[in-house]
Amino acid sequence: MPYLKNGLLDKMKKLIQYIFILLLFLAGISQKTSAQRIKATASLDSTNILIGDQVTMFLKIDKPVNVDVNFPQVKDTISEKIEVMAGSVIDTILSDNETLETLVQAYTITCFDSGSYYIPNFWFTHEIDGLLDSTPTNSLRLNVYSMAIDTTMGPTDIKMPYDAPVTLKEVMPYVLGVILIGAILFFILYSIKRKQQNKPIFSIPQKPKLPAHIIALRELDRIKAEKIWQKDKIKQFYSEVTGAIRVYIEDRFEIPAMEQTSDETITAFRYRRDLLSDKHFENLKQMLTLADMVKFAKFKPLPDEHNKALFDAYFFVNDTKKEAEKTTDKTDKPDEDGDVKEVVLN
Repeated sequence: MPYLKNGLLDKMKKLIQYIFILLLFLAGISQKTSAQRIKATASLDSTNILIGDQVTMFLKIDKPVNVDVNFPQVKDTISEKIEVMAGSVIDTILSDNETLETLVQAYTITCFDSGSYYIPNFWFTHEIDGLLDSTPTNSLRLNVYSMAIDTTMGPTDIKMPYDAPVTLKEVMPYVLGVILIGAILFFILYSIKRKQQNKPIFSIPQKPKLPAHIIALRELDRIKAEKIWQKDKIKQFYSEVTGAIRVYIEDRFEIPAMEQTSDETITAFRYRRDLLSDKHFENLKQMLTLADMVKFAKFKPLPDEHNKALFDAYFFVNDTKKEAEKTTDKTDKPDEDGDVKEVVLN
């Protein structure tokens, strides 16, 4: 009996050993299968470049989607001569059944010395079933060539730079300079011409002269508003009234009444009877004669005569102005029936 028990125990131990060995074998097969599904590669878009040209290097790994992978850390220089200019982000490409994926990262590299350069493999690290492992890429070779120089041609001229199209910003200073010089020349010639004509370089345009009757009526309105006859300034009142009439006669009839005596002005109209009707002639004669009596003979008219003198002046101007200038403006003192209103002095 004891022998049976010992034999049974030995068989069970062996069975357990076989099972353990089988599990290790299966685990190894599984790990090997997963490792076989991971593949890392390195490639160049061109293996031959000129000095200073740039080429793209691709690091790629194919793996199951459930395996985490760490890309190799690429430094600024791969070797003593090959420099890394820039690196891209990692791009992911899924397979059709979405169980496998491809990860790709691109680097721009260059070289400034001719020769054939060896690029060693890069190592990807990953974890499978809790075990860390690494997968290397293949190595690469980059051939860098210098510019071929034909020594048989001898020295050649340096090629001049290409002409760039002219922009408006570049031309504008010259255009403004030409305009400024033209303006200065025009101003000089204009100044010489004005000086030869005895004219000022700059002149302000004169306002158009008002019609004679407008000037006379405004002056009579001022005299009426000031009422200087009430301040016992009778002589000044008649001088200002006849002065407004004399200015009107000069502008309207071109008779120099301001330089003439009353008799000379009346005589001038007498010889040119076509200028005034008999009524207006007599009216003017009475105004000037009365004013001379006040100014030179110390005659003192009655208050009503002041009113009549100003009324006669308004009437003479309104009724003798040019036909083209005659209007029905109420400032000319006509009433609604067309008759001239009497000017009442207070």
